[in-house]
Amino acid sequence: MEFAVKNTKAAATKTATLILPIGEDRTLGPVAQSVDQASNGAISAILKRGDLQGKTGQTLLLHGLPNLKAERVLLLGTGKADELDSRQWRKAAAAALAAIKGLGGGDAAVALQDVRIKNRDEYARARILVEVLADGRYVFDQFKSKKADVPALRKVTLLVDKAEQTQAELAARHASAIAAGMSLTRDLGNLPPNVCHPNYMADQAKQLGKAFKGLKVDVLDEKKLRELGAGSFLAVSQGSEQPGCIVVMQYNGGKKGEQPYALVGKGITFDTGGISLKPGLGMDEMKYDMCGAASVLGTFRAALELQLPINLVGLLACAENMPSGNATRPGDIVTTMSGQTVEILNTDAEGRLVLCDTLTYAERFKPRAVIDVATLTGACIVALGSNTSGLLGNNDELVQQVLGAGQKADDRAWQLPLFDEYQEQLDSPFADMANIGGPKAGTITAACFLSRFTKAYPWVHLDVAGTAWTSGGKEKGATGRPVPLLMQYLLDRAGEA
Repeated sequence: MEFAVKNTKAAATKTATLILPIGEDRTLGPVAQSVDQASNGAISAILKRGDLQGKTGQTLLLHGLPNLKAERVLLLGTGKADELDSRQWRKAAAAALAAIKGLGGGDAAVALQDVRIKNRDEYARARILVEVLADGRYVFDQFKSKKADVPALRKVTLLVDKAEQTQAELAARHASAIAAGMSLTRDLGNLPPNVCHPNYMADQAKQLGKAFKGLKVDVLDEKKLRELGAGSFLAVSQGSEQPGCIVVMQYNGGKKGEQPYALVGKGITFDTGGISLKPGLGMDEMKYDMCGAASVLGTFRAALELQLPINLVGLLACAENMPSGNATRPGDIVTTMSGQTVEILNTDAEGRLVLCDTLTYAERFKPRAVIDVATLTGACIVALGSNTSGLLGNNDELVQQVLGAGQKADDRAWQLPLFDEYQEQLDSPFADMANIGGPKAGTITAACFLSRFTKAYPWVHLDVAGTAWTSGGKEKGATGRPVPLLMQYLLDRAGEA
């Protein structure tokens, strides 16, 4: 979908659908008032009939209003002016899309001047709208015989005051890139595991390198990983006929020699649990265990589209966790790339095993900061549900930066403690550590495990087990999170938002 920003009068805007925000109790903002006056009071007359109260998300489609260049007008309820926050604005924007995407018109215009969001500026107002409209058009029908109907809506114009135009244009550009990154992330997550395997993920990274300038991609295959001493990673991939790999992406958009930021993604393209086999019910959703790596790819796609002026490293830890005669057994001890040894008590705690070697490999880039993203623990879903990602880290400044990015992007995370007392749960009588810490505080002990491999740099871990996809029934599907959070963090570092 194409987005444009203009400073033109709403009544004189030629469009298939003009969207006018209307406050609760039929309150008209300045732009809506001007359109009402131009149409000889037609809007206020209709509102007096009581067909629209203006509650958030209510819509009313009007045809044939006089003296307007718009073919139709959509009245969009935005609630009480002093109560409209970003969450309510997202709800209203989604309602607007639902009302117009089935119409015949190829374009629409939104009178953004009449929208004011609590504690947010004009940039946020425009970015939220574009993100919702762009992401709301997502459809995954690659394997359907009958494809979804293509909506006629192809372009949306944001009508703003002249003083707000620059910020709105920047917001639209950022939001379009973020939505494209989310779409890629969702596509990768929704693909079946017989298609999306480790080599497929590597190929997707290479395709990004061909599509956008400045991206260098290397693939560390199992032979190379063996040479590097990645015994923990290989303990996971060895049970599958699909070879594992670490995909290394480097984008140098910043100053030469400037330390990069690094994003590390868990890419278990299917997780049976290995020898510690998972229950069969719902196991199909374990294709989503690569959503961490998918979100890193999606974030790179957005950053590359914007050509952000920063240096960035992406590491995708891609493997398949399968039971076989070659699979790792509970009780096996492996040596990690760092030289530390791990007693594998549960082969279903495999994500931390591929991540720990990948985090060790990240040291060679001398990163300014590292964020790893992983669908790591069911315990995180128990603790935080499906609305909020779990966050733990070893550097308070970085932790606050990532939490703040989540707040700004409406893609929130919540910090959990990483106290030394939890480290004791990983004690092993036979190795330097065990790969699980028992039933208590599972999200925390998983992060404690990873923290032993991140002492060389500031590090944050995002557990997105509850937020990366929606479970069950017809609503099942990847969400594209936490691409908005990661992109906001990078935009903040680049000084662009």
